[in-house]
Amino acid sequence: MTTADAPAPRSTLGYFTWAFIVTAIGLALGALLGWQSTGTVTGMLGIFFIVAVLAVLEISLSFDNAIVNANKLKDMRPEWQRRFLTWGIIIAVFGMRIVFPLLIVVIAAKIGPWQAMVLAASRPEEYARIMHEAHLPIAAFGGTFLMMVGLTFFFDHEKDVHWVHWIEDKVSRSASIRGIEIGIVLLIMLGFSKLLPATEAEVFVTSAIYGLLTFLMVEVIGGLLDQQNEALAGAAKGGFGAFLYLEVLDASFSFDGVIGAFALSQNLFIIAIGLGIGAMYVRSMTIMLVEKGTLARYRYLEHGAFYAILALSVIMYVQAIVHIPEVITGLGGAALIGLSLWSSVRWNAAQQTQGGADAIRA
Repeated sequence: MTTADAPAPRSTLGYFTWAFIVTAIGLALGALLGWQSTGTVTGMLGIFFIVAVLAVLEISLSFDNAIVNANKLKDMRPEWQRRFLTWGIIIAVFGMRIVFPLLIVVIAAKIGPWQAMVLAASRPEEYARIMHEAHLPIAAFGGTFLMMVGLTFFFDHEKDVHWVHWIEDKVSRSASIRGIEIGIVLLIMLGFSKLLPATEAEVFVTSAIYGLLTFLMVEVIGGLLDQQNEALAGAAKGGFGAFLYLEVLDASFSFDGVIGAFALSQNLFIIAIGLGIGAMYVRSMTIMLVEKGTLARYRYLEHGAFYAILALSVIMYVQAIVHIPEVITGLGGAALIGLSLWSSVRWNAAQQTQGGADAIRA
């Protein structure tokens, strides 16, 4: 982004203006829905609380998503940055929090979209049961996609900044082996499938392969589209291909949160409101990280996010075998990011100390 294109500096709270507005509207809608469905103040407050908890759950599970988005978004043209924050939030809230759960039920129950909507409104417990039964293929698909995202970051021969140096240096140098990330994912996929019954193992492997193919397809299509954009617009980069990659990545992050939300509420509309609020904060954090240059100032923050992605991908695989509470997933990712932030602060302090010492000697 050039200096002329750069937006005027904003305060930290300024980045969250729309998130605060959406929060107020969402909580009000949640309270209204609670009153209409229960007719009691206690019921209204209960729904209000669930919406708030779902928003916090989404934020805690998706903070690493904001960092990864910012890493890609900082190289995108200003108009595509704006489209990601406008079109993207519509896709994130309406597409992933409403259409995606409906689509799962349409496919699993072999019913039409309208019947799925009626089922969600009139028989939420049956709707939730179908969603939970679909968790195995969703976990395999999303876990595989995220695992490829994480491994691709570390298996990069041009990567010269290492946080856990003794691991990352070796991994980076191994990147010259073509397709090594795919081989690792396939080995892990087959290993986990051996722990499942035969019928479930077949579903797991098939869904995981689709996740792998989706990652490769998005990479190829994104590269071709961005090459075409560059040919048409000179040095321009980070257009529709990068936008497509971010949307698929955002969807993969959403799988776990959408499924886990049914443990708190079986009402699709309550879930959509709560997770939609959280998604708005994730978008606000993303643009704040880009405009404030946070990733450049804290050199290991990005590493922590990608370690969190790898951890989440493994957790999604494990959840095909045993349930893991969402709070563990959220806290684990937050801990890795917090540790990487602390390491970055220490590195910055050490560089300042070294610079002062060099100035004195000079």
